[in-house]
Amino acid sequence: MTDTTPGGPPVGPHEEPHGDSLGTRLNWLRAAVLGANDGIVSTAGLVVGVAGATDARSTLLTAGLAGLLAGSMSMAAGEYVSVSTQRDSEKAALELERRELHEQPQAELEELTGLLAERGLSEEVAREAARQLTQRDALRAHARVELGIDPDSLTNPWHAAGASFLAFTAGALLPLLAIVLPPEGLRLLVTVLSVLAALALTAWWSARLGAAAVTPALVRNVGGGAVAMGVTYGAGALLGAVGV
Repeated sequence: MTDTTPGGPPVGPHEEPHGDSLGTRLNWLRAAVLGANDGIVSTAGLVVGVAGATDARSTLLTAGLAGLLAGSMSMAAGEYVSVSTQRDSEKAALELERRELHEQPQAELEELTGLLAERGLSEEVAREAARQLTQRDALRAHARVELGIDPDSLTNPWHAAGASFLAFTAGALLPLLAIVLPPEGLRLLVTVLSVLAALALTAWWSARLGAAAVTPALVRNVGGGAVAMGVTYGAGALLGAVGV
């Protein structure tokens, strides 16, 4: 049975982790969809641009692979740096909170009481809730209520980097295969149709994850991808015509 504080959120050992876990899974899934979308658009723009200048399969394959590897490594490195910075900041905030709890326990109890009262609890209930939360685990209580951090769920930068690498690679494989596998006369058509269909799918899925309207997401995603491919193809065709 869950232990709850009247008028406040559940504080028992079973409810919060499930909520945190669900939110974490949704964030990872949304990041994976967006990473795949980036892989689709950037690689499609690259190979379609090269296709505007040449029909040589080996050149298209080389360009596509280079774009896939460069993009996936860049995404992974960027995500690793970003999450590492966030994790370091969270650990520093937790260490400061741990020191304050040791040096000023009464002041920290008053602070937690005030924070709970700001969330709508009466002064009496807020004080009792703060006392019970402090007795159970003072650092975790302050981390969640004051800092908005779950000490047990700090993001692993290696997991984030790996997820970004795999998501981008999965998305980039579609335009790469679409441009090199079909016969010469169908490569561009197959690639454009495949990419637009994939962008429509990622737009629909990201809209569903965010509980947003699907139509605007489709227009933005598919329209942006079409423009990107059109611009790069035009540039490639122009460079190919002048022999660059």
